[in-house]
Amino acid sequence: MTAAPAMSWWQVVGLAVVQGLTEFLPVSSSGHLAIASRVFFGGDAGASFTAVTQLGTEAAIVVYFGRDITRIVTAWLAGVFRPRRRTADYRLGWYVIVGTIPICVAGLVFTDAIRAGVRSLWVVATALVGFSGVIALAEYLGRQNRHAGQLSWRDAFVVGLAQTLALVPGVSRSGATISAGLFLGLDRELAARFGFLLAIPAVFASGLFSLPDAFHPVREGMSATGAQLLTATLIAFGVGFAAVAWLLRFLVRHAMYWFVAYRVAVGVGVFILLGSGTLAAT
Repeated sequence: MTAAPAMSWWQVVGLAVVQGLTEFLPVSSSGHLAIASRVFFGGDAGASFTAVTQLGTEAAIVVYFGRDITRIVTAWLAGVFRPRRRTADYRLGWYVIVGTIPICVAGLVFTDAIRAGVRSLWVVATALVGFSGVIALAEYLGRQNRHAGQLSWRDAFVVGLAQTLALVPGVSRSGATISAGLFLGLDRELAARFGFLLAIPAVFASGLFSLPDAFHPVREGMSATGAQLLTATLIAFGVGFAAVAWLLRFLVRHAMYWFVAYRVAVGVGVFILLGSGTLAAT
């Protein structure tokens, strides 16, 4: 088996910025990394590099929602041992746990497909365009008449199932979870916040699990040094923190149709490049 090609520092910095910018927007960070790495660097950075750099963006979520997370964890621990202290935050802690189960199961079952089979740019472009219709429909049909404190076990499980769709590059984790929340009647900001909280345990587990393969890919992708992975993670953290702060403010006042138009434009552009032979699918 030939050794995986090494990543350059230009690749590391460029792809880390892409990861930070797109992780929380409903446009698919994994899809954008697959496209950008092939268009600008002539090769796929790989699912393992993607998973590791996501540690940086998820760390940004932990910092941004630090007070909320501390409050939820504290309430959950207190409620586990003292039934009288089972508050809304205690239930929210359970909702995050329940909602995380589907993607953990799917991630373990479909590991090989995630790292190789679904990373074709034909798949990415199809997911970008196809799932745009789902996002638009959710925005159009979503009543948004349920607000903070009105989450239920059903919501947690349904949004958790939707999160598994993010294993396909081009779908988007936030796009899937926010859309599911809108279909359930949640307001847009609540759907986004719960989706972000739901992603934390799953993404951290995926990143740590993929760390060895990012150094020495055994199926696909390029290899990176420890210094490169650390740098990429720190860049993704900084850019991701700014992106999530902007997105939550944006979603309070604007619909997601802007992202739908962007996704379709990028997806169609990739189809054209693939069809003309300008860009290789793998």
